[in-house]
Amino acid sequence: MKPRLSVYSTYAPQAGSTRVRIYDWLKHLGLDADAHQYLSLPTAGVKDVASRPIAVARAERSLRERASSRDNVLISREASPLSRGQVEERLLREARHGVLDMDDALFHDSSPHRRLFGGAAKFERAAAASDVFVAGSQYIAEWAATHARRVELIPSCVEPRDYRVSTGTAGEEPERMIWVGSASTEAYLVPLIDDLLRLHERRGARLRLVSSAQHNPALEPLQNMMDRVPWQFSTAVGELAQADVALAPLQDTLFARGKCAYKLLQYGAAGVPAVGSPVGANELALQRLDGIAVGREDSWYEAVTEVLDGSDTRRAARSARARDAVEEHYSFRAWAETWKACVMPDA
Repeated sequence: MKPRLSVYSTYAPQAGSTRVRIYDWLKHLGLDADAHQYLSLPTAGVKDVASRPIAVARAERSLRERASSRDNVLISREASPLSRGQVEERLLREARHGVLDMDDALFHDSSPHRRLFGGAAKFERAAAASDVFVAGSQYIAEWAATHARRVELIPSCVEPRDYRVSTGTAGEEPERMIWVGSASTEAYLVPLIDDLLRLHERRGARLRLVSSAQHNPALEPLQNMMDRVPWQFSTAVGELAQADVALAPLQDTLFARGKCAYKLLQYGAAGVPAVGSPVGANELALQRLDGIAVGREDSWYEAVTEVLDGSDTRRAARSARARDAVEEHYSFRAWAETWKACVMPDA
């Protein structure tokens, strides 16, 4: 009998990280798995946990009851937000084959909640207990190499066939800039406000913000040039298909250096010319996708203008190169055999 696969996460599949790193893979490979989601919510923050004491108690009890499983086990980030690593350690050590997947530099998260529940030591403990540590970026892989027995780098992947190639044509009014992301990452847009306002004032460009957030006071200055669109995968695909240029800003922090460039991969799959911060995995992705890197001293206004003022021939070349690079370096097809070998080596 083939070994079962049990997957653990603190988030439900609606959360981007969990969907991309676990459930999209299961769908792509046609695999069945026993799914264990902590509260079955797209978030598991302090307020989510504190407001659901009975559900939390059940989740914690369930994890401890399942910690003697002999399944193949895959943990996305962490199994419990209240563990100091002991739950993850047991699940991984007692599994037939234990895999820890991480796509954020959680070991650099210095929030009060993280400090209370073990900080970096939690993830060091879990990494050491894994048979394989799957890192979403080179930065995370380098950290894991000092704690885990075996480390494999598998980037976050997309399915290019799920995206329609952008038909945006710069020069038509209004020119469309786009940003796709989560409520927590909207903060990376704040330093761009002046340049975005300048793009709007000088050429009428507008920003499509595809996000799970309904409102963000920090982005109020952009309200007259910004159209907020609720995030759904189908919505994001449709908006990208009409965009002229896509934005992928990051701040150069220890935490951000662990990010996996997923925005850029979505943009590339849709053939939208991208402008982004060369931080962490973004740097290599921008090179591969023929995007424009905007360093700390560079101007976002000038970088976006370069894309918008480019010829149709140049735009088509950027689009084709981006699509080809995603297919070669960041598609499920490109990484399927590696992922299966890491997660289900005896299947």
